[in-house]
Amino acid sequence: MVVMPGDSPMIENPGHAAPPPARRRRRAWPWLLLILLVAGGAGGWYWWTHMRQPAATEAQQGRRGAGQGRPAIPVAAAPATPRDIPIRLAALGTVQALNSVTLRAQVEGVLLEVAVTEGQEVEAGTVVARIDPRPYAAALAQAEAKRAQDQALLANARVDLQRYTELARAAGASRQQLDTQRALVQQYEALIQADEAAIASARTQLDFTTIRSPVNGRVGLRQVDPGNVVRSSDTNGVMVVNQLRPITVSFTLPQQQLRQVLTAMGQGPVAVQVVDAAGQTQAEGTLLTPDNQVDTTTGTVRFKATFPNDNGLLWPGAFVNVRLTVGTLRQVLTIPLEAVQRGPQGAFTFVLQEDSTVKQRPLTLGLVTDRVAVVQQGLQQGERVITSGALRLDDGARVVMMQPQGGGQGGAQPGGGQPGGGQPGAGQRWRRPGAEQPGAGQEAPQGQRPERRQAPQQAPQQAPAP
Repeated sequence: MVVMPGDSPMIENPGHAAPPPARRRRRAWPWLLLILLVAGGAGGWYWWTHMRQPAATEAQQGRRGAGQGRPAIPVAAAPATPRDIPIRLAALGTVQALNSVTLRAQVEGVLLEVAVTEGQEVEAGTVVARIDPRPYAAALAQAEAKRAQDQALLANARVDLQRYTELARAAGASRQQLDTQRALVQQYEALIQADEAAIASARTQLDFTTIRSPVNGRVGLRQVDPGNVVRSSDTNGVMVVNQLRPITVSFTLPQQQLRQVLTAMGQGPVAVQVVDAAGQTQAEGTLLTPDNQVDTTTGTVRFKATFPNDNGLLWPGAFVNVRLTVGTLRQVLTIPLEAVQRGPQGAFTFVLQEDSTVKQRPLTLGLVTDRVAVVQQGLQQGERVITSGALRLDDGARVVMMQPQGGGQGGAQPGGGQPGGGQPGAGQRWRRPGAEQPGAGQEAPQGQRPERRQAPQQAPQQAPAP
């Protein structure tokens, strides 16, 4: 065998055969995969350096051009105006009757009748219930009889005293007999006084059998039915009478606001209002007084206000929303609360410019109510701020004033007949001026789909009668 230089000597082994073709193909797969990976990496690098960067630059330029030419955003605006803003403190209060009286029996006996109906309006002195008076009437008669007896004894003792006095002058009676008779007269006089007191007590007990209302008010539900034995030790009593006109409301405020309330009370009566969940006034009253101490557990002070309650809307035990007016900010600059936006740097708003663009302006706010915000810095009187559509705006964006659908011609001015500074009313929908629906023969604006109109349906033709 001849071995050429650079070639590996091949030794023929008659006992082993050459490797099959399938095994040679399996050894070639890793090399093919490596070649494909290298070719793919080279192609990707070429696409990134020659194709991707120019395309990205063109897309960025296209976005800039689209931003400059994007359509104006429909918005509503309202001017910053000066006005008087009342300073109000809100609290949760409880309605309490001016006087609440539990009518209890003061003597023991059988309840004969309840003279009023449940829920009846009664006046002071009205008979509410009656207890069996017979035992107490008998006790009164007995006391009066005892007084009559003692009065007869006193009259006899006085006659005897007169006799002993005349006999003592004529030396017919001793001095001792005269003094004894005089003492007996005084004793009977004391008995008469005791009888008078017993009669007054018996008459009072008899009067207690008639239960009367001590105040004007409304009778509650009956606690005891006629026929039951009532006692002065009963817990529930017979009825409860609550005085509803006038009525009081008790509420609490933080101790930090006590000085503010006391200052307002020093300037005159402080108005208190009861409002519903929507903020509508239900009743108006006057602050009566604060409590004489601060609750050390909660750090609050209790206050009490009185209300005429002529309409009877305030009911004892009810929870109400109380609004306390402690002052007024005179002619401060305000904007609608919808115009105030919040960001990382604090409050800001979008101010409408003369060229129909908006400018983002930071604000320094003062008092904020449920409808308006007081602006201390950042705006001038008369500047118009965006109240609707601000979520789509950025600094320098072009805007167009929108009007309610079916409104007048031209852009709707802020607050033009709509409450809330240009907000759409109920059942209305904002649209841009000139954005009419494309009719027949009209093209839809660029970027919008034309409205698909359905052809009017024709009534099916009936076949002629045979």
